[in-house]
Amino acid sequence: MKGFITVIGKDRVGIIAAVSATLAEQNINIEDISQTILQGTFTMIMAVDLTHASGSFEDTAKILADKGQELGVEIAIRHKAIFQAMHRI
Repeated sequence: MKGFITVIGKDRVGIIAAVSATLAEQNINIEDISQTILQGTFTMIMAVDLTHASGSFEDTAKILADKGQELGVEIAIRHKAIFQAMHRI
């Protein structure tokens, strides 16, 4: 299963490292990543492969939301099809 993870919040040191480490712990592969900082706001989108994830999609969403709270950012995960439908013109 493929998915997209979005991370948005105030920029600070270690966001990418912390999110990447959390995904590695869950056996989730990062396939592509794009990040930018706009007026002090950190934004990142990751395309991920959840095929071999340690837990369910719901478990992963909870783990990422908790990590986001710890980091002071919002982290959300969506199935690839839902993400693409939301961003269709």
